[in-house]
Amino acid sequence: MIETLAGAALAADSLTLGQDDDADSLQAHFHAGISADEIEQVFHLKRAQPTLQAFTALFHGGSDGVLIRLLVLRELAADSSVSAFSRADINTRLAYLIPESLETVLTRLRTHGLLAWDAQGAVYRVTPMARNVLAALETLLSMGQADNGDDADMGFLLSQVAGAHAVGGVTVDQLKHLLGRLVDLTEEFRDAIASGSEFRLRTSQSKWHMACDWVEKGSEILRAILADERADGATHKAAQAIGRAQSALLNMQGMFSRALNQIERQRVHLGQSGLSTTDVKRWLLAHEDLSSLAQDAIDRPVVPLFATPAEMIDVAETELLAERHAVAGPAGLPTGEDAPLTVNDSPAIQAELDDWLARLSDFANLGNFPSFSEIGPKSVPIQDSLLPATFAIASYRASLLPLLGDAAEARLQGATAQLARLPITFAPTDDMVALNDPHVAAMSIATLSLDLESGPADE
Repeated sequence: MIETLAGAALAADSLTLGQDDDADSLQAHFHAGISADEIEQVFHLKRAQPTLQAFTALFHGGSDGVLIRLLVLRELAADSSVSAFSRADINTRLAYLIPESLETVLTRLRTHGLLAWDAQGAVYRVTPMARNVLAALETLLSMGQADNGDDADMGFLLSQVAGAHAVGGVTVDQLKHLLGRLVDLTEEFRDAIASGSEFRLRTSQSKWHMACDWVEKGSEILRAILADERADGATHKAAQAIGRAQSALLNMQGMFSRALNQIERQRVHLGQSGLSTTDVKRWLLAHEDLSSLAQDAIDRPVVPLFATPAEMIDVAETELLAERHAVAGPAGLPTGEDAPLTVNDSPAIQAELDDWLARLSDFANLGNFPSFSEIGPKSVPIQDSLLPATFAIASYRASLLPLLGDAAEARLQGATAQLARLPITFAPTDDMVALNDPHVAAMSIATLSLDLESGPADE
């Protein structure tokens, strides 16, 4: 009975596949006069037909059937202590499945080469093709369980490139997939910066920090690919394009800082309460149902009021007489009053920016920076200019360094524009130097140098 049901299910499935092949042939998708075999990608896909058929055997049909097939195959492949399974062992291991469904799945997996049947020993074996398919799926499934989907995408693509390079088989298509993801992230960050939305900017900046972590790991892989003499020209070209995309991604830190500083300067505060519009929006976003805030706000329904012409005349006469009385009143000067007490709402970050600008201006004018002397230095290490300071202040100062010499920023007004017009050149390197500082353990080796050819600092 079980064999009959399994054979009928497999025959119906094979008939469905055959009908699909007849009704929807490959050549029917191409224009007349164009052969499918002339397309390069079709050749590569046909060459991988055994692997594609293995995936078809697993994923053809409804989602419930796919889950059962993967469940059975993963259960059998998970036991590495044995290499073969008798039918009794399979029945014991998968006792929670009804016999008819288990027999149908085993027949399908055996027919498509995912399970091998050893008639002499009367045992099943998991084929190498099945283990390759499961290994690819396990990597994708494990990455998909991460909290951040974009972070998982980058991790999966990098793991594929790193694994392929480790065995000497990295392909141009794998590198192009990684390049495409980097380009997508760069465009997403640029759109967030152009939107001017503080919440979207901060969300994108958090995603940017995670992307930079993957970029740092990917740089090591790219250097290894570029140094590999066995890689062909197309692989080198794709790796170089990825390097340029990573550089464009890393250079967006200054764009994020400028956009957030602009929003900080334009922040609106609600009187003397200390609250800003950002705080109000954050509080509103914390409520899933904004309509619930209006509950019990109105004690009774709104009662419409109707006015007759008599009441309208009375109201108009009252308003007219009140206006005449106000005009005919005393015309003397009002009595003096004390000016209202105001509180400086300037954010602390603005004061920090003014202090940083003053220090760099002293240095640009050959003044007393970083040490008091009659003739100032022509260049200083970056740690002498950023420190001493807390980690937050040092990081904020470092984020402003890309503005030095920025022609677009120099044409604007404000403190950051004054910073961009200073005749100072920022020269970073990839090496790090250890510091004896309570807040900053290490810092990139870089220098600030006076650009004497551009003249004195902007006044």
